[in-house]
Parts: sequence; C-alpha cells; structure tokens
Amino acid sequence: MLSWGWNTFRELSNTVTEKELLNIKKMNCTIPPPEVLKFLPSLPKTAEFSVIRYQLAKSSTSAGANYEESQSGSSRADFLNKVRISLREMRESNYWLRIISTIQNDNKLVDQLTFLIQESEELKNILGAIVSKSNK
Repeated sequence: MLSWGWNTFRELSNTVTEKELLNIKKMNCTIPPPEVLKFLPSLPKTAEFSVIRYQLAKSSTSAGANYEESQSGSSRADFLNKVRISLREMRESNYWLRIISTIQNDNKLVDQLTFLIQESEELKNILGAIVSKSNK
C-alpha cells in the first residue's frame, strides 16, 4: 500500500516550496501542544476562560493529530482531507488565542501569547498553501 505522507509532499514539490516542506517537517504541523497545554493553566479560573481553555486544548492538539493522520493517508484525497482538517483546527486555535489576547489583563502572559499566536499564524499559512496549491 502506498503511503501518502511525505511521499505526497514530494509529489507536490512542484506546487509546494521546499521552504514550506521544511517548515512543516520542522514544526510537525502543530502549535506545540506542550506549549499550549503549559500555557492554559496560567489563564484566569473563570467560567469564560474555562470554555476557552477547553476549546483551545482540543483544537491545538487536534491540528497535530490530524497532521499525523495525513502522513499515513490511504490516498491523495485522504491525505488532503486530513491536511484540510488540520488547517481548520489551526484556524480555530488561532481564533481562541486572539480572543485570549483581547480579553486577558495579565502582562506576564503577553510574550508567551504573542509566541503562540505567531506560531499558529505561520502554521495556518503553511497548511493553507499546501491545501490551495494541492488543489491546482
């Protein structure tokens, strides 16, 4: 059975730049779940942040899990579907991080939050490029 993981990336090399391939491989296509999961307990213990904490934990880990699943896709369509799901989860993670950035008042969280937002933006752009270039 043909694996569509990195072989698919190689097949798509005409449409996806080498830099994008290296970034995906290096970052393992996830807002680093350990970084997010370590960040979440620092949020205020309110009902509103409880919902955000839960949603962000789910979306950030799901992005990486779906990317991992894409690496063993049974077909090119399966591979691209998993990458699309990963992109949607990354977009959701980015959304929740931006919400936190808007409503949190703790200056001690700013640097860590800025890092996580930048990482999610980069990964969102990389995944988006792979999806859009793969559809051509």
